[in-house]
Amino acid sequence: MSKKLFKAVDRYIENLLGKEDKALKSAERQMKKAGIPPMNVSANQGKFLQVLARMANAKKILEIGTCGGYSTIWLARALPVDGHLITLEIDKDYAAVARESIIKAGLDTVVDIRVGKALDILNELDVEDGGSFDMIFIDADKPPYTEYFEMALKLSRPGTVIVADNVVREGHILDEKHADEKVKGVQRFNKMLAGNDKVTATIIQTVGVKYHDGMAIAVVN
Repeated sequence: MSKKLFKAVDRYIENLLGKEDKALKSAERQMKKAGIPPMNVSANQGKFLQVLARMANAKKILEIGTCGGYSTIWLARALPVDGHLITLEIDKDYAAVARESIIKAGLDTVVDIRVGKALDILNELDVEDGGSFDMIFIDADKPPYTEYFEMALKLSRPGTVIVADNVVREGHILDEKHADEKVKGVQRFNKMLAGNDKVTATIIQTVGVKYHDGMAIAVVN
């Protein structure tokens, strides 16, 4: 089976169930204009995250890795009127682009963008003790994925859904001697997840316009 076929099926599903509206298309254009790499999830993956958030009845969502705000919009739209989303981004320029797109999407009263190192902000959230999150999406730098997950657990409750993107890396996770730090990071994360008795988890492979990758999906026990 070819990448061309995977992309075609992805577009087919998108046209049926995950169409982008003006706000989402604008967010992608603004990212491209600002020179932000296309690291965001696809439209179908965004819709998948939105469905997971609705299934979890999420009122409070945490996103680790804002990038240009594309996935943020998908997730925030799953929230009820009194819902809230906190998203973390280390790059102030990326955060500025994301903020503009979130405002255009009419979600600026729902979304709180915090700029800085994710682990530092996660520790601040833990100290603030503002209550647990119902869903947490991890899509940031890969080497500290394990540490992000461990902090996510501190900010969770039984039933919290934690999703981590890009944990298959086009199959490179199978190569134990792979030199790429991103691959090493998700290999370490995947092994940690397998032995973590605080969650019930699995990894789902994904194919499509974002090629071959995968998402780890966990529910806190």
